[in-house]
Amino acid sequence: MRTRLLAATLTAFAAVSLAACSSSGSGSGSSAAGSPTTTAATANGTAASAAPTADATGTAPASTPADGASPGAPAPAKPAPPTDAGLPGKPDADLTAKLVAALNAIDPAIVDGKPGQAVERARSQCQAIFQFPKDKQKLAELADQRFTSPQHPQGLGPETAAKINDALRSTLCPPSR
Repeated sequence: MRTRLLAATLTAFAAVSLAACSSSGSGSGSSAAGSPTTTAATANGTAASAAPTADATGTAPASTPADGASPGAPAPAKPAPPTDAGLPGKPDADLTAKLVAALNAIDPAIVDGKPGQAVERARSQCQAIFQFPKDKQKLAELADQRFTSPQHPQGLGPETAAKINDALRSTLCPPSR
């Protein structure tokens, strides 16, 4: 993250330097006007310099952001999706009972006497439902891999997995996008 921030900062400084050079008129050949170099302090206190590179014609390329922002302004950072996207909080006793009842109605082997384990698997499956809201086949495969028991170590099958996903959507999982 620091590297990206540093690169974006240095690019912005280089663009500002280029804009300043092009608006100052023609240079008389002095090294200060002919080769703009900027120095920025990094997060760990060291200094880094950046000079724009010249293309085949010997002129430095101008950078223009695609979003229409001014050339000297740094591009806004795109926020990363949270790692817990779609992960519901730990359910209270009432919601846990409702979830366990819904899973037991499909097949008692899903919970297999371990409601805490079933709730954690259900929460993880909610993340998958959030990430792949329209891919029913992938969600069924993930549920089949996730919900296993000693009687069904390879899963309970795609039909049961699809029913599990439906039960999770109606009880525990937040609405998908």
